[in-house]
Amino acid sequence: MFTFDKEQVVYRIGRVTVGGTPGENPTVLAGSIFYEGDKIVEDAERGIFDPAAAEALVNKQDEMADLTGNPALVQIVASSAGAMIRYIDFIADITDAPLIIDSTSVEARLEGIRHCEEVGLLDNAIYNSLNVSVTPDEIDALTEIQPEAAIILAFNPQDSSVAGRRAILEKGALSLDRGLLRIAEDTGISKPLIDTATTAIGAGAGSSLALTMVAKAVYGLPTGSGIHNAPASWPWLRSQRKEHREAYRVCDFSSGLLVVMMGGDFVLYGPIKSAQSVFPVVAMGDMFTAEMASTELGVEPSENHPFRRLV
Repeated sequence: MFTFDKEQVVYRIGRVTVGGTPGENPTVLAGSIFYEGDKIVEDAERGIFDPAAAEALVNKQDEMADLTGNPALVQIVASSAGAMIRYIDFIADITDAPLIIDSTSVEARLEGIRHCEEVGLLDNAIYNSLNVSVTPDEIDALTEIQPEAAIILAFNPQDSSVAGRRAILEKGALSLDRGLLRIAEDTGISKPLIDTATTAIGAGAGSSLALTMVAKAVYGLPTGSGIHNAPASWPWLRSQRKEHREAYRVCDFSSGLLVVMMGGDFVLYGPIKSAQSVFPVVAMGDMFTAEMASTELGVEPSENHPFRRLV
């Protein structure tokens, strides 16, 4: 494993600690809920869903977080502003885990983070995401709301290499006249989390993973990704999904280990229903990292680290 010359930043978001030297703090895990195709959603536009099923899923993730020591985030995915607000209110009532406010709709994201401000949840929320498609209106709205935490997506549609992803963060591209990290700073985002923007295998997935270590070394900021998107979009593996379902599941659940082994700090692991499988796998990776860091580098794992709970 490795350590970094750059000082490693650690954030406190709600009850969750994220960042630091590999082996110091456990990997933070975020499960998504209410996403497109989620069977518990009855009407995505209106935000109608099965509350008992949703609560059971969130409770299971919290249970796995308590068991392993890996902190949990709830990634709320909504298709409309109205649905987003309904989802936020429900999830905030059943867990104190921080909320990732996520949508392909800019309006839904902004209304969600604005609602968090109005109901006193802003310090427990993460805006997802500031990316290459950010508009002046979105920047103005974020400057007004000033969420502390936001995911900064290092996706460059013109260049999927590590250099291309760094260019998005540092210089900008396409219509951006400055890098996303500078935009985040200018809008008042004080806790940027770098998402290395996992792309498909054969279309830059390797560079996305490599950026995990590079970003930690260059910026020192908490870094991670939705690495499960790589196996999920792998044509060969998808073709095996029916006949060899276990192969698909193993690749999906274990992909988070790649982020851990590259020194990453958080994993957006996909559907929250996978919590019972993903948490032990990532906890195992954290234990290997912590033991190495302690023995070889003198880095001691935090009090609630899986290495202290499960060994």
